[in-house]
Amino acid sequence: MLPLNIQIDRTERLLRRLEEDAPLMAVRISQLAPEHQRAAKAHVAELAAKARAELQKLIDEISMWDSNDPTPQAAD
Repeated sequence: MLPLNIQIDRTERLLRRLEEDAPLMAVRISQLAPEHQRAAKAHVAELAAKARAELQKLIDEISMWDSNDPTPQAAD
């Protein structure tokens, strides 16, 4: 299993790529029938929603790890 930081980075990268690709995707699917366009847009939206949920889960998990970390912290 990958470390949480790497999983977070990959998930953030996926979301960023999906958002940046939206205009190009519109061009790519413009030749499709309307029902296929809707299906493609719905698929991307579902993928982005799952990625956001996964990202939130990973962030919550890493913050839980940080709060339970028994490692002594340096004094200021």
